Amino acid sequence: MPAEASPLKLTIQDNVKAAMRAKDRVRLVTLRTIMAEIKQIEVDKRVDLTDEGILTILTKMCKQRRDSLSQFENAGRTDLAQIEIAELAVISEFMPTPMTDNEISAAIAETITQTGASSPKDMGVVMNMLRPKLQGKADMGAVSGLVKAALTV
Repeated sequence: MPAEASPLKLTIQDNVKAAMRAKDRVRLVTLRTIMAEIKQIEVDKRVDLTDEGILTILTKMCKQRRDSLSQFENAGRTDLAQIEIAELAVISEFMPTPMTDNEISAAIAETITQTGASSPKDMGVVMNMLRPKLQGKADMGAVSGLVKAALTV
């Protein structure tokens, strides 16, 4: 008997169907791209992704769109930038609510206390504990900088 499908995956599949009925081409293409990414990893790794795994994919897709967006804007390609903005908006719908700076700082302080981390050498341990809590809710690059700053003091 197959495992339960991820609630997030089911939501995305329902949105694909709704986009087809609404004939919303841009949304449909983006949603199908998300489903293709999910399916690719599920086939390659022979697993059914959880919501956490899907959030990892969505986070990566958002980062790719933001990178492309800045490159297109710098090159003056507003036509391509608009496509990236539209795709980013669709992908962002499935992301959890971003954490505030205060919530991120509190999570970092709590994790540093839990791990007993005291120097930048302990950064890996802290980041490994933070990653599951903050994935998709915060920019992990920025979090990494904040952790390093907190451990350097």
